[in-house]
Amino acid sequence: MSSPSFNRARAATTSTYQRDGFMRQNLDGDEYPHYYPNSFVGPEPDPSAAEPPIDVAGLAARHKPAYPQDDFVQAGDLYRKVMDDTAREHLVGNIVTHLGGAQKRIQLRQCALFYKADVEYGTRVAKGLGLDVKEIEKLADMSQEERAEATKK
Repeated sequence: MSSPSFNRARAATTSTYQRDGFMRQNLDGDEYPHYYPNSFVGPEPDPSAAEPPIDVAGLAARHKPAYPQDDFVQAGDLYRKVMDDTAREHLVGNIVTHLGGAQKRIQLRQCALFYKADVEYGTRVAKGLGLDVKEIEKLADMSQEERAEATKK
C-alpha cells in the first residue's frame, strides 16, 4: 500500500524520518530507526537546505551551543529524587526486558548514557543485561562520537 498520489512529492526526492501519520511518504524504511542521529543508515541533514544567515545586528544563523550541555541532570534527578525504590526497580526491569533484544553495541551505548545520568541506574541496567560495568564506566567518560566509534562492532 503506498501513499495517495495527491500526498506525495512529484518533482523532488524526499528523505525524512516520517514513518507514520499525515506526512508519511511511503512504506519503505521501516527496517531503519525512525530518529536522527543514529548509528545505522538513514537520511542526513542537508546543509544546503539550511536557511541563510540574516544580518540583524551582527550575524544571525544556526550555531552549535558554545556552552557545555548536560543532558543527564534531569534524568538523574528523576531517578534519584522523584522515583522511589519500587519505581526504580520497575524502570530498570522494563529497560532490561526491552533492551535485552538489542545489539550489544546499542546496549553498551545506552547503558553508558544511563550511567551518566546516575551511576547506580547505569550499573543496575548493565548488570541486568550481563554487561561489564567497567566497560560501561569507560564508555560513559567518552564523547558521543568516541562512544559510537568504540562500539561500532
